[in-house]
Amino acid sequence: MKNLKTEKEYQAALNELDTLMKKGEDNITESEATKIEALALSIQSYEESYYPFPMPKTISEMVELKRFQLKLTQAALADMLGLGKPKLSQILSGKRDPDVPFLKAVYKKLGIDPGFLLDNA
Repeated sequence: MKNLKTEKEYQAALNELDTLMKKGEDNITESEATKIEALALSIQSYEESYYPFPMPKTISEMVELKRFQLKLTQAALADMLGLGKPKLSQILSGKRDPDVPFLKAVYKKLGIDPGFLLDNA
């Protein structure tokens, strides 16, 4: 793993990774696969240092982060949580306070830490 130190090195690594990835999984050699892994780790390390993702401070921010990680639409998330779409929308937009059924659902279905939920409810 190469330690990327500048934005220029970071961009070059992204471009190289993109070029290799465009070949497709079935068309890369073993050494290219190793190179992809090394590039990905270097890019991840650089991003963690220079582009830190801020930790959510509210329940709705945490739920939105989980929704993003799971690549869910708001409607799909509502279905997953067993909630009505309007209710979820109102809670996430701050127009409605989270209630116990919502908090239980995000704990059970999304694995959000109950301490975080209690501290921010």
